[in-house]
Amino acid sequence: MVRIPLSPAQIEAGRRLGALVRDARGDTELTEIAARAGISPETLRKIEAGRIPSPGFGTVVGLCDALGISLDEAVGAWRGRADTARAVG
Repeated sequence: MVRIPLSPAQIEAGRRLGALVRDARGDTELTEIAARAGISPETLRKIEAGRIPSPGFGTVVGLCDALGISLDEAVGAWRGRADTARAVG
């Protein structure tokens, strides 16, 4: 099966999602969040770096649960909607 390349917009969406996850994780160890989310630390590392621009739904749900963020926040970050972005600070 040939995978269709991601568009620049999809790649940028993945970077925004990765930034949300990274910001929400804060100082918590990457391995701790990965374990809580039920994913490998390497997968979390790749999501935070934007190298997995469209992670699976179950992965996103697990991360939202582990980080205490809503699916709406994740969707907003992925879509680039400022109205649902997490306030950092």
